Amino acid sequence: MSQNERLIQIRTRKLGILIKDARLSKHQSVVELANSIGLAPERLQEYEDGKDAPSLPELETIAYQLQIPLEHFWSRQSLSETQISNSLEQTQQLFLIRQRMIGTTLRMVRNKNNVSVNDLAKTTGIQEAVIKQYEAGEISIPVPQLEIIAGALNVRLDDFYDQRGPIGNWRAQQQAIQQFLELPKDLQDFISHPVNMPYLTLAMRLSDLSADKLRGVAEGLLEITY
Repeated sequence: MSQNERLIQIRTRKLGILIKDARLSKHQSVVELANSIGLAPERLQEYEDGKDAPSLPELETIAYQLQIPLEHFWSRQSLSETQISNSLEQTQQLFLIRQRMIGTTLRMVRNKNNVSVNDLAKTTGIQEAVIKQYEAGEISIPVPQLEIIAGALNVRLDDFYDQRGPIGNWRAQQQAIQQFLELPKDLQDFISHPVNMPYLTLAMRLSDLSADKLRGVAEGLLEITY
């Protein structure tokens, strides 16, 4: 077994544990979660057992459906409770769109790095015909394979994340909330108070000014105070 094959095997098992943890944190059965995302329960069970790995769109959909950070699947922590619903039709449509987008992104990154499909196949140990199917969006890319591909192309897995779709927007909101919660308590109180909105608006406008313009504003304020 090659090193990449061992890494894929280990990652597949770890993903299964994290998926099960996410599901149990929401008190959902395998059947309930599988039905909510349009996946066969037997397939989801294979993921949780570490027998096979989900694709990134499937992992994104699981995170979206359970309303958990996608980063959970790269962490070592358990989760707290919340839940979000989404229609089966929208979920399935989103999955197919994301599958094609990831394939397109893969092809663009590979071409940008001047790496042929044949070279990528040799580096990753993934068959050339399979890589072509990945790029065409004909089949989904299991996350461990996508991680190996990203490493071979010297890009981050984040580059394949949904950025502007509903999952991407939801992730951005979650990150913004987390960043707010990490602020000191006094800053949270200041930002949350409506009466302070003019000061926040002014601060945002000043942040867009160049250093020279800010210096001019400061000099003007000093003249006024004298």
